[in-house]
Amino acid sequence: MIYCTNCGHQNSDRANFCSQCGTALERPQRQAEDTREADPQSGDARGSDARVGDTTRTMPAMPEEREGSRLSDDDEEAVNALPHGSALLIVRRGADAGSRFLLDTEVSTVGRSQDADILLDDISVSRRHATFTRTDQGVVVRDVGSLNGTYVNRQMVDEQLLQAGDEVQIGKFRLVFYAARS
Repeated sequence: MIYCTNCGHQNSDRANFCSQCGTALERPQRQAEDTREADPQSGDARGSDARVGDTTRTMPAMPEEREGSRLSDDDEEAVNALPHGSALLIVRRGADAGSRFLLDTEVSTVGRSQDADILLDDISVSRRHATFTRTDQGVVVRDVGSLNGTYVNRQMVDEQLLQAGDEVQIGKFRLVFYAARS
């Protein structure tokens, strides 16, 4: 996988441009040859363990994510006012950045369809993408067969119990989850 140096999005090895932001992807540098040399006395290889094709990829720091972990005064007020048993999704990235979605029903559907409880209108979102379900343990996000997958804290998931502050990525949208405080 190749990570975009602009937005940090994970792309396939074959991609030339980031599917998230469109930036041209930089290919990792490959070593031209094995840099190990033989020990003249024992014949054992020594030196670097790097081999042709070995690469190192570092995920770039995401300043907006560090900032996104703090709530604005308005968002803090909204979270504090949540009714018991409900939760809130705040859009941190995407066309609707700053929008809030209240999760106050047993099941909330997310997708590009007009029938979705949470409409995320972008081609990167499937018509029926995910659901948020209230359980005795808390709120669970489930991918419902989307094309691009559903991610929690940058890990693709089929189903995941959410914790306060978790980042859910659906297509190009990044939503931060907050549960009602007891």
